[in-house]
Amino acid sequence: MLMKNKVAQAVIVASLSSQGFALELGDFNGTQFSIGGYLKAEGVFNNPDEGSSTFDGSARQSRINFTASRMEEGHKITGFIEGDFWDNNTTASDTTYAYRLRHATITVDNLTVGQTWNGQFFANAPFDTEMINLWGLGIGTVAGNGAVVRPDLVVHYADKGMRLTFQDPVYADASYPDMVAAYTHRTPEGHAFNVAVTGRDVDMTPSNSTDSDSKFGAALSLAAKLKFGDTSLSLSGFSGKGAGVYAGWGYQGASGASGVAEIDGQGDMVTLTGFSAGIGHKVSDKVRVNLRYGQVTSDEIASTLADDTLKLTLANVIYTHLPGLEFGLEVRDQNMANRPSVAVGTSARPAGQQVEVMAMYKF
Repeated sequence: MLMKNKVAQAVIVASLSSQGFALELGDFNGTQFSIGGYLKAEGVFNNPDEGSSTFDGSARQSRINFTASRMEEGHKITGFIEGDFWDNNTTASDTTYAYRLRHATITVDNLTVGQTWNGQFFANAPFDTEMINLWGLGIGTVAGNGAVVRPDLVVHYADKGMRLTFQDPVYADASYPDMVAAYTHRTPEGHAFNVAVTGRDVDMTPSNSTDSDSKFGAALSLAAKLKFGDTSLSLSGFSGKGAGVYAGWGYQGASGASGVAEIDGQGDMVTLTGFSAGIGHKVSDKVRVNLRYGQVTSDEIASTLADDTLKLTLANVIYTHLPGLEFGLEVRDQNMANRPSVAVGTSARPAGQQVEVMAMYKF
């Protein structure tokens, strides 16, 4: 299945995708249909550096997807749509959650168009350490901000390890799409390496919405995953300008898609540098353990921030009780808050410690 090859492999590694257990519904008039998804119950114990300890629970990350694929005149055409119940993330008292669109793509051979993962995601997710943490891909990568992980429109062209991406720009008045060019090399031993260059039109006067003063910002990202039997080592690093909104950190810290500032107090683009390192080990056929550290630094920060570097350390254990049924425990420690622009419940990422427990059934 093309979806399985193009998207699900990355999601399985980085964010516990549902696609690994997709159910084939059969072939109807030459079109192959399948359905997938998962049900996930999660509880998060928050012990913030400031304020009272809390507990938040939810099942709204649960999702369902649908794939249709067929051959036409020698070309494989695949449609994929997926949604979850994360849309109305508005108040802590909500108990009924709206269904939202996560992915809606059309793939013809090597070309994919629609709403789906950005190019920064594909340059890092397949090479990162497995995490239970939902928000973002991973602190320390150029794709760490979950607020822009799925732009409204993305165009991917992928062929023989090369991937070119054009995506809906974060800056509304940009003269051209945000862009990513990446190349992946895989070895027979199971090692994988990726190099990516990102570029985008950056608003140089964000406080003035009536002008069009912008400059080009570019960043370089490197990622690798090394396999040694049942143990894997993940390493990544990036540096450059115009990467703050995708990395989840910047001059004004981290506060969602519109709040991450690329511009310092003097009107210059800040330079971000981030790295991550993780190790995963398959203890047995049923147990996996992972340890990961990531950080991202801005060379200039606002006076209101206490630190120029966002840091996150996490460790988890995932137990496969039955095929498709998993239980997990993850411990996280973060020095600064980062969260969606409207954050409640299990999506909040405050400064301090968190413990997450989860149960997931994939189908």
